[in-house]
Amino acid sequence: MKRLTAAEIATALSGELYGIDPETPLTAGVVTDSREVGPGDIYVARRGESFDGIEFAAAAVEAGAALIIGESVPTLDDEPLPVVVVADATEALGQLAKHSIEGLRADGELTVIAITGSVGKTTVKDLAADLLAGVAETVWPPNSYNNEVGVPLTALRAVDSTRFLVLEMGARSIGNLAYLTSLIRPDIAVELAVGTAHSGVFGSIENTARAKAELVESLTAGSTAVLNADDTRVSAMREVLAPDVSTLWFSQRESLPEWVGEDDRVVRGTSVSTDSSGHPTFTLTLPGEEPRDVRLALIGEHHVGNALAAAAIAHACGVTTKSIVTTLSTSSAASRWRMELIDSPSGVTVLNDAYNANPESMRASLKTLASMGRGDEETSPRRTFAVLGEMLELGDESVSAHSAIGELVVRLNITRTIVVGEGAKPIFNAANLEGSWGNEAAWVATASEAKDLLNAELAPGDIVLFKSSRDAGLRYLGDEIAGVSGAQ
Repeated sequence: MKRLTAAEIATALSGELYGIDPETPLTAGVVTDSREVGPGDIYVARRGESFDGIEFAAAAVEAGAALIIGESVPTLDDEPLPVVVVADATEALGQLAKHSIEGLRADGELTVIAITGSVGKTTVKDLAADLLAGVAETVWPPNSYNNEVGVPLTALRAVDSTRFLVLEMGARSIGNLAYLTSLIRPDIAVELAVGTAHSGVFGSIENTARAKAELVESLTAGSTAVLNADDTRVSAMREVLAPDVSTLWFSQRESLPEWVGEDDRVVRGTSVSTDSSGHPTFTLTLPGEEPRDVRLALIGEHHVGNALAAAAIAHACGVTTKSIVTTLSTSSAASRWRMELIDSPSGVTVLNDAYNANPESMRASLKTLASMGRGDEETSPRRTFAVLGEMLELGDESVSAHSAIGELVVRLNITRTIVVGEGAKPIFNAANLEGSWGNEAAWVATASEAKDLLNAELAPGDIVLFKSSRDAGLRYLGDEIAGVSGAQ
């Protein structure tokens, strides 16, 4: 956070100050969990559905908090604790981030990058952070901090020496991204894809596209929109860009789509293939540069699009082609349970991709599993297991979307499919109708039952994919099968 006094914070938040000298400088971090407070931190006492953060104010001060932002005056021994009293603590958190970023921009050369999309946000954020951190001081969220709490908390980690701030921005409804960008306006806005993820929440894929477009609508003259040329709903967002906002496309197509002009800047990935270990290779061409061959450290062909988006961000920020190629070739998954490849002590290879799931990412993961199982000239074929749970928030499309996955596992010749949970049962039903026979597909109600099946059937050399939405909990089962320490 930019160095501010208690009085400056109170003024920025239109709050009232109690229990602290107004000229006290605040230079440490900002937290919303009293258990994470360190010396000098600001504790934002948010009010939730089942808790009121102000109840933990005394504990926060005891842990070293220098200031509390809350909706009432907490006391200890009838004396007020150091606090800025505001109408809404969550909104105040956002306003504090806005004030800090505006100050840092005025004083330095901070560039803010914001990334959204139905799939790939976290991977692109991690890749972009790797690419930029090699050039200058970079701040990015450690997890999927992409909402009205996580985005401000990440922004408040930026300080005077920060050169790049990489933000992941998610949307649960129309207006979410408009709100986030009203707090922290991006200099570079990245639109990855408009897919069926959360279509049950938005009501339709058209509403999803409308919500995602709010990110690029926030751009002002001199900013850059990084757009996926291969997604028609994303490419249409060029129509909402303000004058003098530049466009940088990224594309995997061998022939560029018609909406990309001859003089447009494009980051291209062509001649895409995947080796038997699941690593994609492709030819990367940056604007004005010679083509370069890249082999990603990430697993799965679908990561080529993510790599192109990250390369576009880096190119827009002045990173050299050599650095981009080197980093993409060495940067592995930084966030857990996203195509996380683990060779277990038992000799089984685990592909744990069960943090999020939607039809697009489910298909991509299964195709990667099938590719890894086929082998090549140097490796023998391997048995493939797919442990699949429910894809949440698909609304009326849920049954048909799950059924399509069941058909796909048969067409990909997955050796064994284990479907977990009632919501995912259409995968099993469709697999049987598509032509699965014998014990190729099985349905179980719980992850515990799936574990019993796997323990009885897996053998050294097998590959097992775990894929589901986060709340289905299969990521923890993946950890157990992989022998990850501390698995739940």
